[in-house]
Amino acid sequence: MDITASELSLGKEKYTVIDIRREDAFAFGHIDGAVNIPSDLFNDCSDADSYRALFAEYDIPDDSVPVICCRIGRLSETIADALCDAGIRAYSLEGGYASWLCASLDDTERADKVEKSIQKKFHKVLWSRFAKAVLTYKLISPGDRIAVCISGGKDSMLMAKLFQEMKRHDKFPFELVFLVMDPGYSPENRAIIEANAKMLSIPITVFETDIFGSVYNVKNNPCYLCARMRRGHLYNKARELGCSKIALGHHFDDVIETNLMSMIYGGQVQTMLPRIRSANFPGMELIRPMYFIREADIKHWRDYNKLHFLQCACHFTENCSSCDQNGQTDSKRLEMKQLIAKLAAANPQIEQNIFRSMENINLHSVLSYKTDDGVHSFLDDLDTPDFSSSTL
Repeated sequence: MDITASELSLGKEKYTVIDIRREDAFAFGHIDGAVNIPSDLFNDCSDADSYRALFAEYDIPDDSVPVICCRIGRLSETIADALCDAGIRAYSLEGGYASWLCASLDDTERADKVEKSIQKKFHKVLWSRFAKAVLTYKLISPGDRIAVCISGGKDSMLMAKLFQEMKRHDKFPFELVFLVMDPGYSPENRAIIEANAKMLSIPITVFETDIFGSVYNVKNNPCYLCARMRRGHLYNKARELGCSKIALGHHFDDVIETNLMSMIYGGQVQTMLPRIRSANFPGMELIRPMYFIREADIKHWRDYNKLHFLQCACHFTENCSSCDQNGQTDSKRLEMKQLIAKLAAANPQIEQNIFRSMENINLHSVLSYKTDDGVHSFLDDLDTPDFSSSTL
């Protein structure tokens, strides 16, 4: 049996929402009061007694009706049906967490509150750092028309609001296009992005591609190929709309994680630059104005305003049958995030030191480095007076 998000909110009966998604997805966002019981724990249940024993472990009241919730309402139907077959009345939340999320975003008055939080409570850690990156790296010039690229996650949505705030300051003339590329989102994910944009008063321009379909059957590095294709489509659409720059929502933590990944897994020293000229789209640039903003502060802003955004919307995680696989848990980026957190627990300066290391490279103290002219070795200058004195 199914129950809708609106019926659930009426509370005609005593319900307990049982969220069967992975723990990390549940932690990212869930229905208030929901209890997380990952779906694989239901595999060991075969009758009413075993189901009730499982519920007892998680303190589910005996007199409440379980409402099973997955991401988009597919796996939850299977488990709810199994409960009913065992003699336990249960419902599946129609449309899953995505459906509930869309219903909760129908509040256009919240945009003003969100904007005030940026201006006041989060002024120092969000707005000031955004403005600092723009000024430090000369990311915006008078007359620019910038495509603010929105993926639907917390980072790009915040970036859009920060750009709107900068526009209000009116220091110099520039134009904005809030660009959303639909690479093949499910209807549920597309609806969440559009609902969030409407609620936050972000006038988005949406265009469609079939990137997810193109990379779905690619076995080797599908995420890398997808990212490259998405970047190309964004450049192309932005240029078509008269823009000379695209803005992406990478933040400080992305930067330092990339630094470590390039060394540990790429065997090179390469950073995520705040400003890049496109090689394939002449006259176009990519900018990263959230370069100095910490991810923890973005999460704090999101949670303070009770905002809910997409965690991951690709085809590899959109089907409930695949929601319980490891997904991003095994990603190299997550490994870097965990490593940095462990090091920072012992030394709070670790993050800043990783960042500063990319600003303080001494070419006389590295084995070799590359330029357009080729590879240069320390041996090339070893016998010169300048090199000798620099290493004393």
